[in-house]
This record gives sequence, structure tokens and C-alpha cells, in this order.
Amino acid sequence: MNIQVLPDHKLSSVAPLKPCNVEKKEVELILVKDQNGVQYTSSTIMPTPSTHGTPCTAEELEERETWGKKIDFLLSVIGFAVDLANVWRFPYLCYKNGGGAFLIPYILFLVIAGMPLFYMELALGQYNREGAATVWKICPVFKGVGYTVIIIALYVGFYYNVIIAWSLYYLFSSMTSELPWLHCGNAWNSPNCTDPKLLNGSFLGNGTSYAKYKMTPAAEFYERGVLHLHESRGIQDLGMPRWELVLCLVAVVFLLYFSLWKGVKSSGKVVYITATMPYVVLFVLLIRGITLPGAMDGIRAYLHIDFKQLNDPKVWIDAATQIFYSLGAGFGVLIAFASYNKFDNNCYRDAILTSTVNCVTSFFSGFAIFSVLGYMAHKHGVRIEDVATEGAGLVFIIYPEAISTLPGSTFWAIVFFIMLLTLGIDSSMGGMEAVITGLSDDFKILKKNRKLFTFATAFGTFLVALFCITNGGIYVLTLLDNYAAGTSILFGVLIEAIGVSWFYGVDRFSEDIERMMGFKPGLYWRLCWKFVSPTFLLVVVIASIVTSTGLSYDDYVFPSWSNVIGWGVALSSMMFVPIYAIYKFLSMPGTFKQRIAYCITPEHEHHLVAEGATIRQFTLKHWLAI
Repeated sequence: MNIQVLPDHKLSSVAPLKPCNVEKKEVELILVKDQNGVQYTSSTIMPTPSTHGTPCTAEELEERETWGKKIDFLLSVIGFAVDLANVWRFPYLCYKNGGGAFLIPYILFLVIAGMPLFYMELALGQYNREGAATVWKICPVFKGVGYTVIIIALYVGFYYNVIIAWSLYYLFSSMTSELPWLHCGNAWNSPNCTDPKLLNGSFLGNGTSYAKYKMTPAAEFYERGVLHLHESRGIQDLGMPRWELVLCLVAVVFLLYFSLWKGVKSSGKVVYITATMPYVVLFVLLIRGITLPGAMDGIRAYLHIDFKQLNDPKVWIDAATQIFYSLGAGFGVLIAFASYNKFDNNCYRDAILTSTVNCVTSFFSGFAIFSVLGYMAHKHGVRIEDVATEGAGLVFIIYPEAISTLPGSTFWAIVFFIMLLTLGIDSSMGGMEAVITGLSDDFKILKKNRKLFTFATAFGTFLVALFCITNGGIYVLTLLDNYAAGTSILFGVLIEAIGVSWFYGVDRFSEDIERMMGFKPGLYWRLCWKFVSPTFLLVVVIASIVTSTGLSYDDYVFPSWSNVIGWGVALSSMMFVPIYAIYKFLSMPGTFKQRIAYCITPEHEHHLVAEGATIRQFTLKHWLAI
């Protein structure tokens, strides 16, 4: 057993503790002991006799698991942040919004908002060593936003696991000598199914792009063979779950459970495969892609620079929302992951490294995607814009169709769907870890029964996901995708940024970081946290509400009642912010002013409120501090 005394600048740290009303902190010891290869740390204080307060109990000084190795943490963060959207959304957005010119707003928003928010969440979790809800002991009135992001992470798990299940279904379907979406004439094909060899620019005629043409074998395999969409009349006509997809979903949920059941001890090892595999596959697909005829036309289209597009505000909104969703701030995942770090870990370097890797991956994946889209356009004699698409249409229709025409198509299909599987699984692990850590830190009974709670969470997401694998399940998935983590997650992070930067205070937050790493964040980061990031988030929240339109899927327009349900789902997570704030205020003792003071003062300073001391939040100096 090692006993390590921290340097002087870390002595005042009370963060890793549940507050115990201790007045003076004289020394902090970190006890590190090896348990099954995983380090556990427990922070303790030697209190001096105090006229108020109680000594800390053993329970309050409980041990917190830490990552076995630093690389476990880095790979977990990269694995979470790098997901399907890096492959199926960014390349198309970049192409559509001016090619290389799109990188200007994208990199700008990365630097002024993406990285600062990423850094803030990592530092918040690491210093306080708590999940997304209990981390708000720094400003109790904001604890509701912790519940908001936990609920959103849970909602995303409902439908995200279904997309992973589709990938698994495609993977199993690829294990044949001839890929099932190569020809017509299968049980699921319609009489109108058209051989892709017959399709060219003149056949399609004006107005229909190849990507939107739904009569190809690949499009029919996805919509009729996998989704059975032709058997549903809309969201009101779901039918029963399909047994093949149920089995795939069971496999995904079991994989998630056994990755998470032992905490970071198990998940930290799974990411060695799930976070690195996509890079190997993307590189292999790129090498294959650039050898295809027409590939260079695709890459030129991807990189073409059109500065005129920057005059369109929609391009800037696209860049802002993409950088936000791509980095994954606000889901409580970064806070949960960072809470298992060692107290003196350099999370500043981690934030810069992982957010940069994520954005470079998005850009790099565009080459693998557009080299193949160029080949498709060349093969069918159409323009790049006719085959370019995003989302499920790209990875489940266009790309598989291109792969099916290559020599050794079975191998390429298996490799591609393994990449989709690994891209999805560690992002889903991150979301579920946010839920498990966030709630088990708040309710100790859940922490004591982690394996059971992990199973309950995984099984709960499985039950709701069954609605997404019925004949009309794609409509349920589209509704959840639009509303569960749309405006609500932007709202949650806006409140989080205001809570940390304004109510807790950027100066105090900077001192916390100095206690961990020995240096204060520079003026640039403090200005971003206090002014730039909240402003950025406010603009994006307003833009997302203003540009919100009725839901549709291809030609199907959702009934108005489904939009009402969608907004109900969005509000069901957001309402925790005001409801918890009101509850906290009403549950506090004292006068109106004292209640306000209790709500906005860190818990370990509540004795100052009781004594009637001046509270820093009631001074102008607090609000002006940077």
C-alpha cells in the first residue's frame, strides 16, 4: 500500500469528499491500493476540532474506483465521442455546405465553444469525483440539470442501440458468398425492383436523385427486408417486433451489460477494441476506395471550396450543431468518465487531444466515404450530388451497394459493418455509464448493487427499443432522434455552463483546476466559459427552436399529434431544471434570502449561511470575476 502526501497547492482540496462540515483542512492523503489490477483512491482529511459540524464517517470517505491506466480513459472518451455521426453526417454536411469552406465555421466553433465545454466537463467531473447529478454540490439549485442530462442519455440509449442492432443484422447477412442486396428476386423484393446496372442518368430522369431512388435491391433490402416498412401505414401502425432484430438487439444489450457491469474495470478494456477498430477499418476502406474509378472526382467534390456558402446562416447553424453533437458534451458522459480519473490527472491536455482527434476523424472519414460515392456516380453516369446522402441511407443503402459490386465483396461488407458496430457500441456504453454513474452516486443503494442496476438499465432500454424494431419502428426512432436529444440537450448544457461560470464562478472553478494540475486556466478559457460558450449555446438553442419543423420520413409526413408527443418527450427531461430548483428552494430552512443563499452556495459552505456570514454570490465582485 502506498501513502502519498500531496504538494502544498493541493492541500485545500475538499472536492473529492462529501462535505462533512470540516472547518480546517490540514492534510489530504490519497491511499492507493491495488484491487484486481484497478486502483482505488480514497481522499481523507484530518479535521481539527470544530464548534460546528460533525466528523466524517467512513461511508462519506468511501473509495472511488479509478481507471487502471490513463489510456483506458482516453480511449473511452474518444470511443464515446467518435460515433456513427462522424461517418454518416459530417462528410455530407461538409460537401453540402461549401466543402473546404465549411471547415472555417466548424474549426471556429470547435475552438471557441466545443473545446471549452469539453474541458469544463472533464475538469468538473475530475475535481468533484461525482456523476452528472451529485457534481452539483457546487451549486445545489442546479442539480436538476444533472437529472436532465441523465434522462436524455437514457432516451438516446432507447433508439441508438437499435441502429447498432441493424449493423449486427447486416453483419450476419453479409456472411454469404453473394451479398443479399446485390440482385432482385428475393422474398422481400417488390415487383418494381430494378437492377442497378440498368440505372443511369437518363433512366432516372429529371428530379429523382439516385440516392432517393427506392427501387434498387440495396434500398429494398433495407426498407423491406430489414425494416419491413411496406407493412406499416405510419407511426400509428407499428405491428409486432421482428424476431431477427429482437435477437440482434438482445446481443447488443448483453454486450453492453458485460462491458459495464464491473464499472471502468471492464469497460476500460473493451474500448481497446471498440475505439481503435474504426480507425483501422477506415484506413483500409480509404486505401480500397481511392483505387476505384471515379474516386478522385468524389474526393474533389468533397473538398471543393465555395466561400459564397458562408453567406448562408444555415451553414453556420449546421457547423455549430455538428461540433456540439460530435463532441458529446452535455450527456453527462464526460463528467462520469472524468470522475474516475486520478485527482491530479492533466485533463486540460486530455480535452485538447480527444476533441482534436474526434474532429480529425470526422474529416478523415469523408475521404473514405466520398471516394466510394465518386465510384458510384461514375458507375451509374450520374453527378456526385445524385448519390451523396447522409444518415442511415448512406451506411445502409448507398455504401453497401457500392461494396456489393467490388471483388471480394463479402470481406468488404463484413469489415464495414464491424466498423459500424464498434463505432456505435462504445458511444452507447458511454451513454449508459452516464446514467449508471449519475444515479448510483446519488442513490447509494444503487452503487452497492451496481451489477443489478446495470442489468435493470440495460433491460429497460431493451424493452423501449422493441417499439423501434416493429414494422413501423423507423417512425418511432425518427421521432426519438429528433426530440429526445435535440433542443433539450442544448438547453441542458446552456444551464450547465451558466451554473458553473456564473453561479459557482469562473474564478473559483479556475482555482479548483489549479489545485488539481498546478496551473490556472488562461484568460482565453475563462472568457470562453463566462461569455462565449453560453452565448454560443443560447444562439444554437434559439436557432434549433426557430428552425424546428414538422417531422417527416422520406415522403411520409408525421401526424400533428406525434409532434406533440415529441415535444412532450423533450420537455420531460427539461422540466427537471425548474422543478428541482423550486423543490430545493422550498426545502431549505430560514428566511427568503437564506434559502436563496443555501441554493446557490456550495454545500461545504452551508455553515457560513447558517452563521449569517457574507455570501460571495451576494457581492458584485463575484459576478464580475473572471
